[in-house]
Amino acid sequence: MPPDLAPGYPRGYLGVMQLNEALAGDALNRLKRAQGQLASVISMIEDGEECVKVLTQLAAVSRALDRAGFKIVATGMRHCQAARERGEQPPLTEEELEKLFLALA
Repeated sequence: MPPDLAPGYPRGYLGVMQLNEALAGDALNRLKRAQGQLASVISMIEDGEECVKVLTQLAAVSRALDRAGFKIVATGMRHCQAARERGEQPPLTEEELEKLFLALA
């Protein structure tokens, strides 16, 4: 069991793969932007805006969330590859990474 695993958690527990500050900032910026866009969509619906405008903004929210998720999964893939190259046990298995990736699809 790698030393960075929290006791009592199974191997591959997502809390093990910490996001570095740069990635966390990027992902948070994307998520905050999506949050603002979603608030706008809600207001548009409450104000009776046209469906096309609402759906266009909703699609933008969806893309922003997808991009944040894919950015995080890509980082996980890089962490795992780097661990393998160092001869260490990666924090997530390939199956776990695939499951995360497919959850976003």
